[in-house]
Amino acid sequence: MIAREDERLQVLRNLRLLDTAPSESFDRITRMAAKLFDLPIAAVSLTDGHRQWFKSKVGVEHNSIPRIKAPCARVAEEADMLVIPDLGADAHYADSHLAASGIRFYAGAPLVTSDGFGLGALCVLGTEPRHASPDELAALHDLAAIVMSQIELQHAYGRIDPVSQLPNRTQFLEDLDDLALGSVGAKRLAVLVDIGRMDQVASLTSIHGTGAVDDIVEAMARRFQDEIGPERTVYHVGPTQFALLAPAEIEVQAYLDTLRMRLKGTRSEVTTHFVMTPAIGVAPFVVGRTTAKDVLRTAYSAVQVAYGRADSVSLYSEASDVSHSRRHGLLASFGSALVRSGELRAVFQPRIDLASRHCVSVEALLRWAHPTLGPVSPAEFIPVVEQSGLARPMTEWVLGNALRKVADWRASGTDLHVSVNVTSSNVEDVAFVETVSAMLDRLRVPAAALELEITEGTVMGNTAQAVTCLTGLRSLGVRVSIDDFGTGYSSLSYLRRLPIDAVKIDQSFVRNMVTDEKDHSLVRSLVGLSHDLGFRVVAEGVETDTDRVLLERMGCDEGQGYLFARPLEASDFPLWLDAFHAPARVSQRRELVELTG
Repeated sequence: MIAREDERLQVLRNLRLLDTAPSESFDRITRMAAKLFDLPIAAVSLTDGHRQWFKSKVGVEHNSIPRIKAPCARVAEEADMLVIPDLGADAHYADSHLAASGIRFYAGAPLVTSDGFGLGALCVLGTEPRHASPDELAALHDLAAIVMSQIELQHAYGRIDPVSQLPNRTQFLEDLDDLALGSVGAKRLAVLVDIGRMDQVASLTSIHGTGAVDDIVEAMARRFQDEIGPERTVYHVGPTQFALLAPAEIEVQAYLDTLRMRLKGTRSEVTTHFVMTPAIGVAPFVVGRTTAKDVLRTAYSAVQVAYGRADSVSLYSEASDVSHSRRHGLLASFGSALVRSGELRAVFQPRIDLASRHCVSVEALLRWAHPTLGPVSPAEFIPVVEQSGLARPMTEWVLGNALRKVADWRASGTDLHVSVNVTSSNVEDVAFVETVSAMLDRLRVPAAALELEITEGTVMGNTAQAVTCLTGLRSLGVRVSIDDFGTGYSSLSYLRRLPIDAVKIDQSFVRNMVTDEKDHSLVRSLVGLSHDLGFRVVAEGVETDTDRVLLERMGCDEGQGYLFARPLEASDFPLWLDAFHAPARVSQRRELVELTG
C-alpha cells in the first residue's frame, strides 16, 4: 500500500499541477459544479502527501487544508465517489477540519488517471445537511471526468515538451495569464535561460546530430528543476530556452547576483563536451498589465543583450529592446534579401603586393541596400546574421558572386585572386569543403584563385573541426588566411597547428603604428614571426604613404586600405585597375628605354 501511495504521489507531481496558479479552464468546471448542486462551495482538490491542495475553488479563501480526515483524501485513496449527507453526524468526520469550519454536506467524485491512480476529487460542499440525487451524482461524476480530461490534455497534448518533459511555451503563456486571477498589479520577474546561440546549436547538430542537443536539453531540464525545487515550475519555451518566474517580492539586484553565480555552473555543464554559451535574460513585468507574450518577448530581448555582456546576464531595458527589435527586423529581412535581386551586392577592395606595387588580389565584401531602411552598414547586419541560421547561405551568396566575377575577369585576361570571409558556422559545417569544391567546378575557377579568411575566434571555437575543415580546403588548392590577426587570442603559438597560408594584421594596429611605438613594435614582430612560420603577411588599414613605406621596410608582403582604394563596385574595378597600373607601365617603358640606350 505504501509503495502504491509513493507511485500515486509521483504521478501527481509529474503532472506539475501542485502549487500552480489558478486556471480559468478549471474554474469554469468548478463554478458549474457549485451551480448544479446550488451550493456555495466547490473545488478541484488534489491529495498531496500531507494536505489537500485546491487547483480551483469557489467559496473558499484558503488554498489547502490538512489531509488528515479530509474526505477528498478518501476519494483519492479509493478512487470512488463519496457522499456524506451530514459531517456532524458522521462518526469519522465529526471532528474533522471541515466539520469544525461549519461544513455539513460533502460530495466528491474521483479524479482518476488512465493508470488507475486517484489524484483527488471534484467536490461540492454545503453548510447544511442534505442528500444528493442520482442525477446530481451522475453529473458530478461527468464533471470530474472533464476535469481529468483537462489535466491529461494539458499534460499530454501540446503542453509538455517530449524531450525535456517540462511544460512548454503554450503552458507558460497560459500560466502567466492565469496569474492575473489572483494577483493583479503584483510586480514579478520572468527569467529566460538560453543554453546556446543558434549558430552553436546548428554546428552541434551538423557535427553530432540532433541527439546531442536533446541530451543537453534533458540534462539542463533536470538541473534547473532540481535547483528551484518541486514547488516552482521550469518551462521549456524554445529549442534551447527555459523560462521560470522568480520568487515573489524578491530584491532585483540580489537575484541578478544569484543568477550570475548559478550561470557559472550551467556554463561548466554545457561546455564539458560541446562549445555552448548560455545566457540569462530577466524581464520585470506587472501581473495583469503586461501581456504574456510581451513578457516572453522582453525576456528574449534581454537574453540577446546578455550574449554581449561579460557575465552573460542582463536585465531588460527599453533602450536595448529597441535595438533588439531592429536587429530582429534586419534578420527577418535578410532571408528575403538572399533570394530577391537588387538588395545584396558584392564590392571588391584591392590587395596590393607591396614589392611590385601590383594589385594581386581583391577581397569580396557584402553590401545591403534595404528596401525601406536604405543602406545598412555591414558592421550592423553581419554580426547579427553570423549568429543565426542564415550565416551559411550568406557566405555561399558572397562566395558565388565573387567567383562569378573572378571568372569574368579571368576570361577577359585579368588574372586575379579573390578572398572571401567565412564564419564559424561554415568551418563547423562538415559539408563546407564539398560546397566550395562544387562551386569552383561549376564556375570553372581554379582553386588557387580563391582565398578564404577566418578569424581567430572562429578557429578557437572548435579547433579540431577547424583543422579538419582547413586541411580539406587546402587539399583542394584553396588558400586560407587568418583575418583581423592580433585582436583575438593574440598568440602565434596555436598557428603552428593550423594549415594556413597567410595572416592579415588588423587595421587597428596598422593605423596607429606611425605614432604609437608599441603598435609599431607589434606589427614588426608579427611580420617577422609570421614569416618565420612560413606565412604571407597582409596589412589591413593602409591609409597613408608613410604606412606603406614602414610596412615595406618591415618586409610585409601585401597591403590593403584606403591609400590604394576603397571597396569598389564590380563595374568600376577594371577602370580602377587600369588606372592604378598605368604609372607602373610608364615606369617600365622608361626603364626599358634606358637599358636599350
